[in-house]
Amino acid sequence: MKKTRRSIYEGKNVKSIRDLLDTTVNNFPNKIAYRYRLNPKDKDTIDITYSEFRDDITNLGTALMNLNLEGKKIALISPNRYEWCVSYMAISIGNMTIIPLDKSLPSNELKGLIIRSNADCVIFDKKYIDTFLELKEENSSNLSYFICMDYEEDTTDILSYSKLMKEGKILHDNGDRRHDNAVVDTSKMSIMLFTSGTTSLAKAVMLTQDNLCSNVNAISQVIKLTYEDNMLSFLPLHHTFESTTTLLYGTSCGVTIGFCDGLKYIVKNLSDYKVSAMVSVPVMLDLMYKKQKKGIDDSGKSKLINSLINFSNKLLKIGIDIRRIVFKSVLETLGGNIRLIVCGGAAMDKVTGEGLSNFGIEILQGYGLTETSPVIAAENDKYRRSGSIGLPFPNLDVKIDNPDENGIGEIIVKGPNVMLGYYENSNATEEVLKDGWFYTGDLGYQDDDGYLYVTGRKKNVIVLKNGKNIFPEELEILINRLPFVTENIVYGKPDKDNDLTLCVKIVYNKDALLYQYGEKSTDEYHKLVWEEIKKINKTMPAYKYIRELIITDEPLIKTTTQKVKRHEEIKKILSNN
Repeated sequence: MKKTRRSIYEGKNVKSIRDLLDTTVNNFPNKIAYRYRLNPKDKDTIDITYSEFRDDITNLGTALMNLNLEGKKIALISPNRYEWCVSYMAISIGNMTIIPLDKSLPSNELKGLIIRSNADCVIFDKKYIDTFLELKEENSSNLSYFICMDYEEDTTDILSYSKLMKEGKILHDNGDRRHDNAVVDTSKMSIMLFTSGTTSLAKAVMLTQDNLCSNVNAISQVIKLTYEDNMLSFLPLHHTFESTTTLLYGTSCGVTIGFCDGLKYIVKNLSDYKVSAMVSVPVMLDLMYKKQKKGIDDSGKSKLINSLINFSNKLLKIGIDIRRIVFKSVLETLGGNIRLIVCGGAAMDKVTGEGLSNFGIEILQGYGLTETSPVIAAENDKYRRSGSIGLPFPNLDVKIDNPDENGIGEIIVKGPNVMLGYYENSNATEEVLKDGWFYTGDLGYQDDDGYLYVTGRKKNVIVLKNGKNIFPEELEILINRLPFVTENIVYGKPDKDNDLTLCVKIVYNKDALLYQYGEKSTDEYHKLVWEEIKKINKTMPAYKYIRELIITDEPLIKTTTQKVKRHEEIKKILSNN
């Protein structure tokens, strides 16, 4: 195990979510905490200061406690919106357990998770009204209260969120201090997060405020945000990467948070909200970089831009940074203010990261899991190494379990960010928590300086009959560099020799394919794409050759954080063959 206690900033010492919020409000009471629109086409924004944010949290929390919900479990589901953030903080500070649910789940899965979690109350967006009315009618859950964020008045079955806020304010103004004085045991479960999977397979991760706050403190030691930053909340807030990094760490720094109105509005949001920092996933960065590169190619300025990149990078080596000046016009297409993107959720293509960095955007890759609150390691402004995902956080121990002859083994971690376990699932807990170490299920290695490299998921490795191991993620990154590829999945298909044939399914961008090859039939496109795959094969040892190809314009099956549901997609492919 390599000790790599390398922080580059003094960092924070947040003790609880209440401590986090109070410190920021006391330091920046009049700073805009949230800036958003109710409708993407609205001209004016709604601005909420940190002082107003805390008042809303107190009012809602007081109302919830008046419903005798202290110590109870409250489910939360909606698209990213201000009410989600108020609810998250009010529940956490008020000694209640929050259960954030995936906003894209179908009705039957939502019902299943509500039942499994034993939630006592649910706060939801109006788009889920039918699901919860059905659940109430079925009387199959533990729910006592149904609260809709969009109802102005109570109905027979549903409580109004806004009316609760008003009632909470009256109670607080009249001296009700139950929420102010709530005592939270930061070592006990405060948040229950379901991993991706079907209702029966998804595991409920139990995290404490100690877990979350330790991760916020560690992030602050290696990634710099200030009260001058504006962040865009792009990934779903129910995902711990977004809630810990944007909501909790962002709030601790006093940033202004805006909500993305959808993919087609993202450039407008980046500009309108003057976004300087955001959390993203590799597929989004790939699309961003490909779009920038295509724009440069179409303008006929590729040679000039490449010359400027070479020149600016030479100056950068001697401490002179002119990237944001030289590439101002490129940055303007991304709103003009973006300086930092923290990327996680999957392996990032080195070409994409370096490409965006060349324009003056710092791309920091992070690595972690829901079970680790979530971040384990990340690049930072000072310590980074090509191909790695950076150094483990200063407050963690990371080592490689049972490494092979190449030093590759399972990544395991020990530290204050590791979950309590899986809710009502001791067998699954014992499989991953052993002697204080959490077994991530990811394979990787560390170099002599402690930099961590992730080679792939343990369960994704394709093992050939001759014993050779193939990490599909490695090939997918190479294939994804093709300009017409939106996404792809590499998989092994059983063959007649009781071995596996390496195959790829490529989702192509119609416009990009047309731009590169002109109007062709599907069969002709298949042949042309196959030629590109053969070129990639030539850069690989023979056992890694792709032998079969599928092309389609139908997106792969993914989670709401845009991670491919690999096993579901492969099952679908093989069932169609």
